[in-house]
Amino acid sequence: MALSASFRTLISLKVEADGSRESRERTTRIRERRRREILVSTVTAAAALVTDSKTQLLDKFLKKSQENKAKNDKERLDSYYKRNYKDYFGSLEGSLRQKTDLSETEKGILEWLERNK
Repeated sequence: MALSASFRTLISLKVEADGSRESRERTTRIRERRRREILVSTVTAAAALVTDSKTQLLDKFLKKSQENKAKNDKERLDSYYKRNYKDYFGSLEGSLRQKTDLSETEKGILEWLERNK
């Protein structure tokens, strides 16, 4: 009788141990799932912040570019004219300086060359 009582006690302890192991495993799985969910939500939130900051930066540069468009276009055209017309007008400069009677166009060319030296 004493042997059967101790045997029953061992069996009940084994069953309880198995039950607690399953319970611990379930608890561990739940904790791991919660950790993954927190990690995913944190990464998602961080990605959204990075995207917002990039968008804001791009919007800032776009606005600045649009504000300076007219100025940049004028500078680009002036640079283009200086590069292209300086060579052409420079080749005419020697013959124009030797002339005594200059047309309005020729006077304009000499003035342009003086301004853009």
